[in-house]
Amino acid sequence: MASESREQRQRYGAELKAQIMAECEAPGASVARVAMAHGINANVVHRWRQLAREGGARRTRSSTTPVTATATSFVPVVVSEASKPAQFSDIRIELRRGATAMTITWPTQAAADCAIWLRELLQ
Repeated sequence: MASESREQRQRYGAELKAQIMAECEAPGASVARVAMAHGINANVVHRWRQLAREGGARRTRSSTTPVTATATSFVPVVVSEASKPAQFSDIRIELRRGATAMTITWPTQAAADCAIWLRELLQ
């Protein structure tokens, strides 16, 4: 009777995970490229990033050191009536892709057209 061999999952230490996740956060970094450079499947790194975003500090099976999130979180802002402008200003959209940044200004009177354009852009 042949013995059944079972492949072991690769385990990665907390230091390596932290290093890889920090490399992924660099401006213009590609998660796939960083993962490939370390010989890891990109899906594994995407999962680590997802767990860090969802849990902040989750424990992994491979270590007892928590994986902490490096992403920023939203902070509520209170706007007083005195700081609100009397009239609406133009719609301003900032698009960033790697090192390239683009600012689009759209008149508020054509907000519906802006929404249509933005929907087409995001498809």
